[in-house]
Amino acid sequence: MAEQTPTEFSLDKIPTVVCDDVDIVYRVNGTGAGRGTATAALNRMLRRKQAEKAAGVRRVHAVKKVSFIAYKGEAIGLIGTNGSGKSTLLKAVAGLLPVENGHIYTNGQPSLLGVNAALMNDLTGERNVHLGGLAMGMSREQVKERYEDIVEFSGINEKGDFITLPMRTYSSGMAARLRFSIAAAKDHDVLLIDEALATGDRKFQMRSEDRIRELREKAGTVFLVSHNNKSIRDTCERVLWLERGELRMDGPTEDVMKEYEAFTGDRSDKKAGAGKAA
Repeated sequence: MAEQTPTEFSLDKIPTVVCDDVDIVYRVNGTGAGRGTATAALNRMLRRKQAEKAAGVRRVHAVKKVSFIAYKGEAIGLIGTNGSGKSTLLKAVAGLLPVENGHIYTNGQPSLLGVNAALMNDLTGERNVHLGGLAMGMSREQVKERYEDIVEFSGINEKGDFITLPMRTYSSGMAARLRFSIAAAKDHDVLLIDEALATGDRKFQMRSEDRIRELREKAGTVFLVSHNNKSIRDTCERVLWLERGELRMDGPTEDVMKEYEAFTGDRSDKKAGAGKAA
């Protein structure tokens, strides 16, 4: 399959994220002499290349020469097989990872779901709603006003008064739903969602997809990483396909999904409750 050129700049739309020839590299410590000592660590910081070679540091090129432009009002799916660089790219857009080469420009504040709403296991769900809302920039009044809607949206109280219990008593799915509900209570310039819709039943997924459409209508931009092809089709009109760190295809959802499914030989949207860990 021929590689598709990333979407070109449009004068009719307002760009929110521009990735320009971006490389992202992880460094993994090897077994070189002096590893773990303070002196060796300082040497690696001051003389990175020499120290990396001496310490046997391995470079993992996670994202390679990726370029694209995202616009206000778009919901963009990010797909690819495991280890293709999807989550790494989202973290870089959110400003949590440095780029090795190239540049990432954003218009507005990117919010990575699960990071901005950083929940604490020893606190109750109720307390975490307030702290998570404040962490995303909402005022105390806004959090108080939206509290009931957040709890209802999450659905965690449908089988008991779980919102008054510590987060450590929640299943991973309940915690993920509460994170999404907190994040979805605020309008975002750029919202980055990593596998959030893989949790919960179809009812919660449908509510989440509806909320993403609302965010788009309010001139926000949404990025969604998912292994659930149906969620991508139902939510996104554009898809970026990463494979081995490279942008293999960028285009309308159905066009990209057909190529991707032919590549993987899989149609996960046909499987009930489809969804894998990122």
